[in-house]
Amino acid sequence: MNKLGVHAFVWEKGWSREEAARAIGKTAELGFDLIEISIMDPAAVDTAHTRAELDKAGIGATFSFGLDAAADISSTDPDKIRAGEATLGRAVAMARDIGATHVAGILFSAFQKYAVPTTSDGVKNAVGVLQRVAETAARSGITLGLEVVNRYETNVLNTASQGVEMCRRIGAPNVKVHLDVYHMNIEESDIQQAILETGPHLGYFHTGDSHRGYMGSGSIDLAGVFRALVKSGYAGPITFESFSSRVVGQPLEGILGIWRNLWEDGQDLASHALMYTRAQLKAAKEAQKQAARSRLP
Repeated sequence: MNKLGVHAFVWEKGWSREEAARAIGKTAELGFDLIEISIMDPAAVDTAHTRAELDKAGIGATFSFGLDAAADISSTDPDKIRAGEATLGRAVAMARDIGATHVAGILFSAFQKYAVPTTSDGVKNAVGVLQRVAETAARSGITLGLEVVNRYETNVLNTASQGVEMCRRIGAPNVKVHLDVYHMNIEESDIQQAILETGPHLGYFHTGDSHRGYMGSGSIDLAGVFRALVKSGYAGPITFESFSSRVVGQPLEGILGIWRNLWEDGQDLASHALMYTRAQLKAAKEAQKQAARSRLP
């Protein structure tokens, strides 16, 4: 059964002890199984306090983040590659210390808009680093999720098929594709088919909508998305991600172009997302049974 989660930026823009306690408490109160913690500022994470709060609330956690330009492992600059590998290693260690199951996001390049295409050497460098990091992560039972994002956030993985290809090159069972409906809506020709073709390589999934506001209030065919997830047999985490200028600040506000409030009440937003996700999963599972129910006597 899929564990359902919510991104911490729905609640707070940082991860101080007070922010962590509030975000974890609200997530548990609504009935989510896990919270996705962003580690844009790893130094701000008190791992012992976070783990204690998670244990108290009785929920799990995942981590997500993106490498910065100085730690771009898809670069050909040895200093950047070394810095990126060290950053990934610290993220895995933090995940281990709080008991997180996944480290996901833009782990294969810098989280930025590039001015030139990626290169075969750059991809090769990223693959080599991730092979080594995957070995460390595996010892702690951690899955790495390579998030396929739009062209304005990386020049390496923009489509599900590219994510699958990179996972195959890395060749580690704990390295999976991380898909996100917001990005898929920009880059994929057919979202449902892309999910189905990702198949067993899919290891983490972000729900949301075309404007990153309330689920079902945008233009994405979410019913079709959930039918594809169920049909594919996907059983991993499904996490709701949404951003509003009411919560997030710089640098994320500028990186993602979050210029307006898409919602005012994070509690209402997240509650709706959980209800919506459960309803869509139920409907998709029932749709799968129609053939058996329609047999002639």
